[in-house]
Amino acid sequence: MVTRAGSRRGIVLGLVTVLLVGLAVGMLTALQRQLIYFPDSTTVPSAGEVIEGARDVTLRTSDGVALGAWFVPASPSSDTHLAVLVAPGNGGNRSGRVGLATELSRRGLAVVLMDYRGYGGNPGSPSEDGLARDAMAAALALDELGYPAERTIYFGESLGAGVVTALQARRAPAGVVLRSPFPELADVGAHHYPWLPVRLLLQDKFRVTELLSDSEVPVTVIYGDRDSVVPPGLSARVADEATSLAERVVIRGADHNDEVMFGPRVADAVARLAKAVG
Repeated sequence: MVTRAGSRRGIVLGLVTVLLVGLAVGMLTALQRQLIYFPDSTTVPSAGEVIEGARDVTLRTSDGVALGAWFVPASPSSDTHLAVLVAPGNGGNRSGRVGLATELSRRGLAVVLMDYRGYGGNPGSPSEDGLARDAMAAALALDELGYPAERTIYFGESLGAGVVTALQARRAPAGVVLRSPFPELADVGAHHYPWLPVRLLLQDKFRVTELLSDSEVPVTVIYGDRDSVVPPGLSARVADEATSLAERVVIRGADHNDEVMFGPRVADAVARLAKAVG
């Protein structure tokens, strides 16, 4: 038998639970972009100070934002006359991708290392729409440098996989490399915050598999089997569902930000795709 006092306690507990969930939902709605984007806004050095032969370039977006980026030419001894547009993940800035750019250059690939708005001393605040504009500006800059889309590979790291997948739907490249991708950003959010209605609340969607579903662009998918940020099963789903999968590369024992995920094995996979499409 439920007493009146017990009934009141149950009602109070229910109200407290509703209020706590409502507060959590409200905070997620208001602060979700702070939970998605972790920019290092530190101003980076000039490209030539970091990579021999590299130079600074400015990307100009359709909404009037000027973004700093680095252009790294291909090694003259192995120039493939192809370029790689590197769209980074949600943290750091282009200084952290120097090793990858150097490895790609050694394999005969020119590289644009971009930073999104709000990253690497760039103005603005990141959002899905903003990053889409930033990536298009990088693609157009490569065109001006002599690398049209059909001579360019889009490389997307983690969140950048969502960025380049959207870009390839608007401006088809020679190929796409997705490193640690997810089917859509909500899948990652639901994994890390299973008690929240992430799919209902998320403003920035980054729907990768949906945009690849009818794409004919060759795709290489790379992921580590110990990834603690983007579960490897999510990356595997992207590879499974890609209609034009060129190669799946699983790096054994690798977590999301391990050094190997920015090094020669990843560059080799990009070079293999470049050879296949070149």
